[in-house]
Amino acid sequence: MVNIDRRSALAFGITAASGLAMPGSVAAGMSGMSGAGETAAPEGREVAPGVRIIEYTKRESVIPSYKNVGMRDFVYQPGAKTINPSMPNEMVCHMLEGELSVNHGPGMDFVVKKNAVWSCAKGQPENGHNTGSTVAIMRVIDLLA
Repeated sequence: MVNIDRRSALAFGITAASGLAMPGSVAAGMSGMSGAGETAAPEGREVAPGVRIIEYTKRESVIPSYKNVGMRDFVYQPGAKTINPSMPNEMVCHMLEGELSVNHGPGMDFVVKKNAVWSCAKGQPENGHNTGSTVAIMRVIDLLA
């Protein structure tokens, strides 16, 4: 039997819940081509050339270690990059669509593909680069102290 602490259980639960989202609606909303009956996602704001952030809700957390939790999507066009020298808070990330090359500092490079999950520590760098030929959507669950 495997022991799971509260943070791991939270990460698994959030990741499972984020899989219920409809990534096609986000992509359609970003291109302004949502079809009849779809709710278009907010357009968001550009944070780097070819990268937009769509911020969703933030609410009070029931987890003692965190005051609030929030959710946002980063939508990377092919070839787009972000550079973040220091993460502002702990977070769990999930790749909704596409793939992303991620760098968490020297020697910490990896590629995440659709449905992959990973975590980031406060203060850790994270640089993302969409090296694929399709849009990449990274969902972020912010764990806010």
